[in-house]
Amino acid sequence: MHFQISHVIDIMLQVRHREAKTLGDKAASTAVFLARKCFDIISGYKHKPIPPNSDMTIEELRKGGYILDEKQWLARILFLESIAGVPGMVAATLRHLRSLRLMKRDAGWIHTLLEEAENERMHLMTFMTIRKPSIFFRILVLGAQGVFYNAFFLTYLISPRLCHRFVAYLEEEAVVTYTRCIQDFEAGHLPAWKDMPAPEIAKDYWRLNDDAKLLDVIYAVRSDESTHRFVNHSLANLNYKTDINPFALREPDMHVKGTKLGFDRDEAEEYVRASHKLIDKGRETGQH
Repeated sequence: MHFQISHVIDIMLQVRHREAKTLGDKAASTAVFLARKCFDIISGYKHKPIPPNSDMTIEELRKGGYILDEKQWLARILFLESIAGVPGMVAATLRHLRSLRLMKRDAGWIHTLLEEAENERMHLMTFMTIRKPSIFFRILVLGAQGVFYNAFFLTYLISPRLCHRFVAYLEEEAVVTYTRCIQDFEAGHLPAWKDMPAPEIAKDYWRLNDDAKLLDVIYAVRSDESTHRFVNHSLANLNYKTDINPFALREPDMHVKGTKLGFDRDEAEEYVRASHKLIDKGRETGQH
């Protein structure tokens, strides 16, 4: 996940939604839908389409509920990222304990889940350099995190597949959120951010250019969310007890994860075989 983001490549990223087919999928999709609706109401978030040929000013658009201002976007992002870092850590912890309990290897799942948790935490750390949350905001996060952590923990004990599908649907919504933020940014609706440089923490983490802007960071974060969307839909398609994590050795590029909603089991197995072939070829040619 640490790479220079190219807007040309990121254009291939698509806003996608996986149709809920099974009862578990429908339960996960409905839970995400209800959670988003509740949060939208509490935060006052609206995303009404701007009337065609509108000549309203930015202030009029904000008052009309068509767009958010910079402060509102940051509040929404900070809250969502403080929660998004929970599932990966919970799942990794439970799989770690399972590996110790059964005294057998984990088939590569733990590393990917920990990387997901760390990545979401870095999103939060990055945006916190722009705005420090208030005490009241931190109390809200504490309460939400406490409820969500325990609920996710208990649910993962019962059905890891349901939990990964839930996270995948949650990441679908994250891609939508950051896509809308980028649209507002590029439409000139967030003037305070127009020339804001990328925070140093973001330049280091994503290896951005020295002259990178905040918009580059948002593109990078959206790319990460598409990765989590792809990975969790894929993991939800696998047998969590026996199947190898196809992403333990390498990640697909944006041509795949930006447009496709996960591997099925056969695709995952083929991807693992292809990864091993690449590794063996590298060994034969002396490449590392």
